[in-house]
Amino acid sequence: MLPQEIIRKKRDGFALTEGEIAEFIQGVTAGTVSESQISAFTMAVFFKGMEFPERVALTRAMTHSGTVLDWGDFGPVLDKHSTGGVGDKISLMLAPMVAACGGFVPMISGRGLGHTGGTLDKMQAIPGYRAQPDLGTLREVVKKVGCAIIGQTSDLAPADQRIYAVRDVTATVESIPLICASILSKKIAAGLQGLVMDVKLGTGAFMENLKDATDLAETIVRIANGAGLPTAALLTDMNEVLGLTAGNAIEVVEAVDYLTGKNRERRLHEITKALVGQMLVLGKLAATPEEGIAKAQASLDSGAAAAKFEEMVAALGGPNDFLKNPDRYLAKAPVTMPFKAPRSGFIAAEKTRAIGLIVVDLGGGRRKTTDVIDMGVGLSDFRPIGTKVQAGDTLALIHAKNDADAAKAAAALAEAVIIADTVPEDRPLVHARVV
Repeated sequence: MLPQEIIRKKRDGFALTEGEIAEFIQGVTAGTVSESQISAFTMAVFFKGMEFPERVALTRAMTHSGTVLDWGDFGPVLDKHSTGGVGDKISLMLAPMVAACGGFVPMISGRGLGHTGGTLDKMQAIPGYRAQPDLGTLREVVKKVGCAIIGQTSDLAPADQRIYAVRDVTATVESIPLICASILSKKIAAGLQGLVMDVKLGTGAFMENLKDATDLAETIVRIANGAGLPTAALLTDMNEVLGLTAGNAIEVVEAVDYLTGKNRERRLHEITKALVGQMLVLGKLAATPEEGIAKAQASLDSGAAAAKFEEMVAALGGPNDFLKNPDRYLAKAPVTMPFKAPRSGFIAAEKTRAIGLIVVDLGGGRRKTTDVIDMGVGLSDFRPIGTKVQAGDTLALIHAKNDADAAKAAAALAEAVIIADTVPEDRPLVHARVV
């Protein structure tokens, strides 16, 4: 069937057969389906959705568009995936923490998508770091170090690479069938034995409310478990910047500070430990999430997690002394401007998606697939919701390539950070667990 006929069928609201989906994805992989046809297909799915058998078929077709790894009796091979947020640098700490606890983490990560940052972009802020090694190198590093944070190679779920790039620039990100297939095709192709999903909800998430986030979590868990991949999901808060920073190199600095114990922001710390704890349960390295959390903390206290991070960076081509001297290697923006509170009160809320788009506008994200990211720009020293402030207090530092960009970002932040007279109510960090 011609690609346009498959697109037409989905556009008109009909369910696609497994064969039709497989045929379309084969065309994506082979390059016989054009970028405009991929865009039309993703938009049709965005508006018309997919039934459960279609979602399974799409995931399976994308998984088998390339190599599927088999680790044999080696393991436990585990991973975590986040649906995306602003300032979400959890993977950078989580992978070495799990490795320090006895797990093996071949983390196939993605680039920034829409207003959210990408783990792969953050790792590529480290000079020399090979984010897309061949599969032999991936196996070697995971077996030697215990973790490797990389991007998709041409071997693993190649169809997803093309579709993922198109979704980023065509406003088709927030689609549960496309999200599920993208995530799970990479993870199943990586040969995992356990997966924990970090499903974000709130003003900085693709799923803003609890119902939509729960639907996504339950769908992913159902598809993954049905495909033989033991999976659990945590629904975590994304109503404000996670941690203190947003921006690629800036977030790497915060991750290093976290691992070395220099600074661990409370919300970032609690969510990271909760995810590690659940991963250790899936890998049978802890009997309960609570025991897993205790082991996660111990990996930090002993310095073992920090050592694993440094080993991973060096094994993949980065500096041997990166953990000790991150400022020597990471890009820095030439302009730093404080964003100051326009009035006294309490930080009551954040329009977190808007904050993510500020980072994109500064150059820290992509408007189109060919854009080159400025690794040094972004936001740091972000004050959390609930903080009491006086007019003129610094609420964040803007890192920009020039004064005009910094001033534009400050004006946008004034609209995105809400100050009120009363203290906001506390929100749970982990809203629910789906197993």
